[in-house]
Amino acid sequence: MLSLIEQIQAGRLWDFPGGIHPPENKQQSTQTAIAHAPIAHELVLPIKQHIGKAGDLLVEVGQRVLKGQALTKYTTTFMLPVHAPTSGDIIAIEPRTTAHPSGLPEMCIVLRPDGQESWVERHPITDFTQYSAEQLIEIIRNAGISGMGGAGFPTAKKIQTGLSRTEILIINAAECEPYITADDALMRFHADEIIQGISIVEHILRPKLTIIGIEDNKPEAIQALEQAAKDKDLLIRVIPTKYPSGGEKQLIKILTNLEVPNNGIPADIGLMMQNIGSIHAIKRAVIDGEPLIQRVVTLTGNTFKQPTNVWTLLGTPVAHLLEKFAYQADKKLPRLIMGGPMMGFTLPHAQVPITKTSNCILAPTSKEISAPQAEMACIRCGLCADACPASLLPQQLQWHAKAEEYDKCEELNLKDCIECGACAYVCPSEIPLVQYYRQAKAEIRTRKREAEAAERAKQRFEEKKARMERDKAEREQRFKQAAEDRRKEMQNSGSDDAIAAAIARVKAQKQQEDSNEKAVKPAVAAAIARAKAKQAEARQSVESPVEEGSLASTPTSAPAASTTNDDKKDAVAAAIARAKARKAALQEASDDTSSPAMSPAPKPIASAPNDDKKDAVAAAIARAKARKATLQETSTDDSSSATSPAPKPTASAPNDDKKDAVAAAIARAKARKAALQEASTDDSSPATSPAPKPIASAPNDDKKDAVAAAIARAKARKAALQAPSAADSSPATSPAPKPTASAPNDDKKDAVAAAIARAKARKAALQANNAEEKK
Repeated sequence: MLSLIEQIQAGRLWDFPGGIHPPENKQQSTQTAIAHAPIAHELVLPIKQHIGKAGDLLVEVGQRVLKGQALTKYTTTFMLPVHAPTSGDIIAIEPRTTAHPSGLPEMCIVLRPDGQESWVERHPITDFTQYSAEQLIEIIRNAGISGMGGAGFPTAKKIQTGLSRTEILIINAAECEPYITADDALMRFHADEIIQGISIVEHILRPKLTIIGIEDNKPEAIQALEQAAKDKDLLIRVIPTKYPSGGEKQLIKILTNLEVPNNGIPADIGLMMQNIGSIHAIKRAVIDGEPLIQRVVTLTGNTFKQPTNVWTLLGTPVAHLLEKFAYQADKKLPRLIMGGPMMGFTLPHAQVPITKTSNCILAPTSKEISAPQAEMACIRCGLCADACPASLLPQQLQWHAKAEEYDKCEELNLKDCIECGACAYVCPSEIPLVQYYRQAKAEIRTRKREAEAAERAKQRFEEKKARMERDKAEREQRFKQAAEDRRKEMQNSGSDDAIAAAIARVKAQKQQEDSNEKAVKPAVAAAIARAKAKQAEARQSVESPVEEGSLASTPTSAPAASTTNDDKKDAVAAAIARAKARKAALQEASDDTSSPAMSPAPKPIASAPNDDKKDAVAAAIARAKARKATLQETSTDDSSSATSPAPKPTASAPNDDKKDAVAAAIARAKARKAALQEASTDDSSPATSPAPKPIASAPNDDKKDAVAAAIARAKARKAALQAPSAADSSPATSPAPKPTASAPNDDKKDAVAAAIARAKARKAALQANNAEEKK
């Protein structure tokens, strides 16, 4: 039995299920050679033009770039860089509408050409056989080459997956979709470069067999390839025209009778497939050192005056091509389709740019391709299932996709759908089946990404939780180990447990503090009580002579006399209290003695302005308070001298008859107080006799003069009271009033000096009395 390779070499072909034969309409665009589209005034370059992730930006707005300069860079194998198709300035980096069925905007680099076509430095290779497979793959990746047949898979990544396991290399030259002739024109006019590109891929993969699969509706391309490959060990297999024979899985089935496994790739069965456009780009990248910056685009449809194929810079707006190649929009149904009539999609407007996967711009008339009709109910004819090249069930897939039952869509292998459009083409109910499939695929991909993200988050959370629990267990183990080590160390040293000993010490200390507190509280209470009693006794000894006369000292002296010798503290406290009282009295007396020296003051007060009343009143009140304090001190001193004969009646009275003695003492104190008050009143009358003259001479409404006269009389009375209290200790001070009365009004210093002398005399007399009392 012949091997697979031998059967292929023998020329055997196979077939795939399903398929259709729509009108080809390829002759319109193959009548002329490949033209060159002029450079547009603005190029829009999407940073993602392939399957995978977009590259990282390398440029910024305002930067000038050269032709072939990389605008983005790759960091993973599923990234591809984008290059500047010409020299110019970057004028914007912003979202723009791109060539995608959704019509959604994507991030794009907007380049304004300068017309100079200044190239970046290139590195062509004359002999690629001197380079390793990895080096050549890196060159292909840096050139930004992706699948140019419509899928857009990164070419370098695809070749890398086939290293060391590719037995058959297949070059897809079928170009089965109607209207599109870009690969046909490339093979007819650039067959030599295509053969060179195939040699580079063969050098990398080292396959056992290389096959070029091409449909029989391209005779000129077949002839050109045979001529260019006459010295090469490769097979050119012409296959019957049938749509979609250009599909990857379908062409593999035709040429090898092998089927790619579900959710698998051709490399899994030892196969590798590359598109004609990608092979040509590989040759330009390796041998010429040029990145992928242009491609052949078919401009076809009856709205063009002459359909043709053109070399177009990537990023060129479709509107620019329509303008330069005599496009006349259909009046009834103007449409622009990116791709062919089977797998293409309608563009939202003409400003969409050409990308690496854009192989055709179809602009048909309404007669050429009729407008889509309204969707009708499925009649279950089964034509869609017969036409499906992947042997799927399009009707059931559409039902589940419409009901958003995406799990069932996956069970029916929706992923194997190549979106060829054969089912929709044969559907009599005009159901846009491919649109349902595309929407369902997009939703499944979105949900899968969300599920993967949730699973990754769950794994991270579980790992974090496990790590925290592990750390906690390790800490607890360390603490236990440390405690065990300390315990063992203490046991080895013969000492008790430190913690237990510390707790015992704390408890003992607390018990001791409690017992001390209980023992101290009664002593403290007793001390406080004694202190309060002493304070009350001292206060009574100070206040009783003023209110009760000589009798107040009798109960105080009796306990003092009867106290024991060791009760000295009470006597000391009472003496200190009496000393403080006398000192306060002396200070007030010294303040008051200065007031008689100011006897001439009423005249300035009388001459003060009428509105100066408040100061005079305040001064009068202050002097009245001072007189009251002097009177109290005088009565206290008199009562102390009057108490000296008190012991006689106290001694003659019975010990238990205290009430009569108290009443007698109170009566005598009141009598003495009344006598003192009468004496002070009699003494003040001669001092006030000259006062009526100034008051009589004052006007009736002159209140200030009356106030001044009253102040003068008060000062005179105070001076009269102070003179007797001084006793006879200062006879030199008795004539003092005369010089004060005869002194001039402005002679204040002499009056002040005299008052100070009198105060000192009184102080000396009081000190003498205190000394006698202590004895």
